[in-house]
Amino acid sequence: MPEGNSFFSLGNLGDLTKPATVLIEKIFDVLGGYFRPRQIRRLAKAEAEAEIIKAQTGIEVADIQRRALNRWVAEETKKQDNIERITQKAIPQLEESSNPQNIEDDWIVNFFDKCRIISDDEMQSLWARVLAGEANSPGTYSKRTVNFLSYLDKKDANLFTTLCGFGWFISLGSRFGDVVPLIFNIHHKIYNDKGINFDQLQHLDTLGLVTFNNMATLQYTEIPKWIIVFYYGTPLNIEFNKDTNFPIGTIQLTQIGQQLAPICGSEPVESFLEYVVEQWRQQGLILSSLYPRRTGPKGLKSIFILP
Repeated sequence: MPEGNSFFSLGNLGDLTKPATVLIEKIFDVLGGYFRPRQIRRLAKAEAEAEIIKAQTGIEVADIQRRALNRWVAEETKKQDNIERITQKAIPQLEESSNPQNIEDDWIVNFFDKCRIISDDEMQSLWARVLAGEANSPGTYSKRTVNFLSYLDKKDANLFTTLCGFGWFISLGSRFGDVVPLIFNIHHKIYNDKGINFDQLQHLDTLGLVTFNNMATLQYTEIPKWIIVFYYGTPLNIEFNKDTNFPIGTIQLTQIGQQLAPICGSEPVESFLEYVVEQWRQQGLILSSLYPRRTGPKGLKSIFILP
């Protein structure tokens, strides 16, 4: 790992795992060559301009220039601190099988160019989960999703997290599966008590996290005889009659929404599993629980626990 005046100074992290060491080295290799020359050129240019102004107009203007330089240094220091904090938060989330060396250089450049202005602790944690997820499985998060995150404010992030509390993991046939927030009746108390209503879903649609159509119920068709779906680690077997479709409510997550849902930090909604079971039974689906309830980690990631 780079020593001395390296790009990173992550404090006392103890003995780093091999994936953590590889990730830091990868970031240093990419950013050390990308940001440093640009910073040096900008600083040199600013200092040269300050000298010219000082010579031409006197000490008063030079003092203004010096204050501008001090402001610039403070801003760059804050950005560097944000980069290091996000990286530090990502390190404990790395898996032993992660492959940070396979992250594309352009992805790293784009990621840190966007996240370096993020100073809110909760939002930094979200960015850290993206970085760790990409290191664990390179290619998981598109640059488009990273760019989207740079425009996502904390209020909207919290709203999306709340929505994902209604999310089920549904896998059909050869498809790996989707996170599907099940919104059957937008006026029902179980949604409104959590702040999920028509206006909020329209807002999430406008942002590009969901597609929302309150005029019709979305349904899966041409489905197998039976499937297993999950709600935060709780598996449920669904058996279909020959002509039965599978209703999934009025919204679907976009590609960006799908990539962010497993790491948004959502938690299950009380009594929602029972509510959904009743909705499906009214549609004629045959439901049964094949396995005992499983306790997974907090957040939507727990619904990816398979039997």
